[in-house]
Amino acid sequence: MRFISETSSDGVCEQLFTLREIPGVLWTPEGAVATRPLVLMGHGGGQHKKAPDVLARARRFVTERGFAVVAVDVPAHGDRPKVEEYDRIATENQARVEAGEELAPLIAGFQALVARQTVPEWRAILDAVQQLEYVGVGPVGYWGVSLGCGLGVPFVAAEPRVRAAVLGLGGVLASADSAARITVPVEFLVQWDDERVPRVQSLALFDALASAEKTLHANPGKHGEIPAFELESTLRFFGRHLG
Repeated sequence: MRFISETSSDGVCEQLFTLREIPGVLWTPEGAVATRPLVLMGHGGGQHKKAPDVLARARRFVTERGFAVVAVDVPAHGDRPKVEEYDRIATENQARVEAGEELAPLIAGFQALVARQTVPEWRAILDAVQQLEYVGVGPVGYWGVSLGCGLGVPFVAAEPRVRAAVLGLGGVLASADSAARITVPVEFLVQWDDERVPRVQSLALFDALASAEKTLHANPGKHGEIPAFELESTLRFFGRHLG
């Protein structure tokens, strides 16, 4: 793990790093010296590790809960190079949608492909970050919607360190088997008028989760219109389950 830069503002220390050519960012309380909960955040499609919504949530987790937060660019996003295979698939999928095919199954297939790479990458990120003395081996949470959900469901299913997860804006087509292996508490977000993920697919994914404690947060609006108040709910959720 190689740190590239470090800046601090308003009580939050931000460190950019690379691990195995994976660009990432770690946020911690300024002057942190002891073990604390860690939240891994997965960004949405077409976004990156410091997308505005990721950054806003991360800073709230740090300043209001004292958490550490880490985010990385997923393949072909942010500071990572383009992947010819992914570009080809995206072009083919666009043509198939224009020819009348449904979008959701195509998104699901693509996310399942990318998850085979990101799950081991994210586990390696947790290994490295938890070796830092100002993070340590504390409880871990996961937050990710849209692409962050499609990649996050198989990650949470595979990673026993995750104690709680916020997921949503994703469908069941690529994630049913993984969802059935998730037993940690989950807060699940659905946009009732989602134009990208059919409502029935989102509800089916929620139903597939094996968690004894899971809550469905359904709000009116399109895919990218999650109400601001859901962040307050997320803060309370992680506060209960991560400490």
